[in-house]
Amino acid sequence: MTGSAGKSTTVQMIASILRQKGKTVATPPSIDPIFNVPNTILKCPPWTKFLILEMSVEYPGEMDFYLWLAKPDIGVITNIFPTHTEFLKDEEGVLKEKSKLTISLDESSFAVLNQDDKRLRNLARKIRARIIWFKADNAAAASSVGKLLGVSGDGISYGLKNYNRPKHRLEIKKHKSGAVILDDSYNSNPEAAILTVNYFNQLAKGEKIAVLGEMLELGGYEEEGHRKLGEVVAKSNFAVVIGVGEASKYLIDEINKNNQAIKTYLVSAEDEVFPILEPLISKKTYILIKGSRSIGLDKLVSRLSGY
Repeated sequence: MTGSAGKSTTVQMIASILRQKGKTVATPPSIDPIFNVPNTILKCPPWTKFLILEMSVEYPGEMDFYLWLAKPDIGVITNIFPTHTEFLKDEEGVLKEKSKLTISLDESSFAVLNQDDKRLRNLARKIRARIIWFKADNAAAASSVGKLLGVSGDGISYGLKNYNRPKHRLEIKKHKSGAVILDDSYNSNPEAAILTVNYFNQLAKGEKIAVLGEMLELGGYEEEGHRKLGEVVAKSNFAVVIGVGEASKYLIDEINKNNQAIKTYLVSAEDEVFPILEPLISKKTYILIKGSRSIGLDKLVSRLSGY
């Protein structure tokens, strides 16, 4: 399993589906990428039937190391976005590294790919494995793997309803006032953040506030990525947006240029957010919290929801 977003959730969905067919070991959520493959392999007892590995990559050549350790029978790519471009340079570099997973598969294997991703559609001609296409949805990817491995429709439905949801990924929580918090603070990149904002817009039925942490490891794409998100946020009728971290200045500037009705704040660290946010919360407030993991917005979520 690799991709720019949705990997951990999809891994947990697949694991939940396959546990109905036998002993399944899967990469746990929130483990550092460089340790995830060897650590998960070492957890396999001799009777393991299915091993599900999340192969996150940040550096050129990292996928080669993972594929030296494990030879997959099924390779899944969720999507390709410009993430970790500080080290992989650009979206083409991201594709080159992540696509090694499916290019390495032989004719007896399966590549499960997102049909809505143009880069993955173009990648298909380089793949020897049999290709299974799915639409842009974590559950659709997991269902495709379940079907390949003989899980019934009812079994797939059960697995999707009962999977181990990774923490801080699209979790809905409550503030003591009754306000709704959408906690997506585990990590962030421009494309994933835009998808989260669009989802939040459908969810929110009252006044909307966003706390958006800077998105790291974007390299030369840093300003463009933050401004791209800012354009979307500016069109989304937020009452307040709080940007956290140095690179969030581009996000806030773009919002201010496009929608001056939104009240904006720019702070340097997570601990500066609460004094601004707390007086703004009422029972009709909907709060979106998203940012790169190292910004620490999960601590803000705990403070807001842990009264």
